[in-house]
Amino acid sequence: MSGLNYLEACTIGLVQGVTELFPISSLGHSILLPAFIGGHWKSDLDMTAKDSPYLAFLVLAHVGTALALVAFFWRDWVRIIGALFSSIRHRSVEGPDERLAWLLVVGTIPVGLVGIVLDKALRTHLGKPVPAAVFLLVNGFVIFLADYMLKSSSKGRHADDGNVPPGRGEPPEIAADRRLARLGWKSAAGIGGAQAFALLPGISRSGITMVAGLARGLKTEDAARFAFLLATPVILAAGVYKAPELAKPVNHSILGPAIAGAVLAAVGAYISVRFLTRYFENRDLKPFGIYCVLAGAFSLVWFSIHH
Repeated sequence: MSGLNYLEACTIGLVQGVTELFPISSLGHSILLPAFIGGHWKSDLDMTAKDSPYLAFLVLAHVGTALALVAFFWRDWVRIIGALFSSIRHRSVEGPDERLAWLLVVGTIPVGLVGIVLDKALRTHLGKPVPAAVFLLVNGFVIFLADYMLKSSSKGRHADDGNVPPGRGEPPEIAADRRLARLGWKSAAGIGGAQAFALLPGISRSGITMVAGLARGLKTEDAARFAFLLATPVILAAGVYKAPELAKPVNHSILGPAIAGAVLAAVGAYISVRFLTRYFENRDLKPFGIYCVLAGAFSLVWFSIHH
């Protein structure tokens, strides 16, 4: 069975934490980076290998990422979860917070169902460098398409622009949530369901969710916020479902490195979300599309030649 040392776990953990929230695919990078380095990295960090603990480690790293999102948005989650229980208690949906809470629930269900059915099959069969490079390239083109559609449709006018005036002294996150609460139920399910494409290595969860949000008329910063909020319960649920594999006796030797990697994933994710929530206030996805196309094309050529 392959192992996992501290250098490998800490490096991949940090890369995962950053690339999970940047729209450039954490899973794709977690496959391509060890393959580029080669040697024992390639054998230790191969999720398609029999009895490999790598996939379980990546899930634990994702949990670190989710905890970083909880820490960053903790005030919002307290408000949203409180609104959800309030809605259940009085059996109705009143106000933007309660509606947003249920929109997040609706947006989480599709990817949860798909993940339970297809997660292992997709990742074990496609968790190789060439498929990851292809999907990273596709991810870049999807981002370019979204950027083109956004700029060519009504020059920045969105469905929610001007219809939800901010309250006096209202924090930006409250105003953003009031805009998000205007999404339709089908739109929320569609945006959340887009996360299922992230089961394909190279397709970014945050990127594809943001693209789906932009297609539904959200502003870039609102699409990013909704993507980050949607990602939290999905990643935590995956951790609860998968991470216990690390507790198996056969994996006891890698628990230390795995936990260290998860901590660094949390650090990388927290720094990333702080940066990205400000970045998307006045910038677009195009730089990430350029990166994905270049990195995907180079990786595809490299691993096709060195297969």
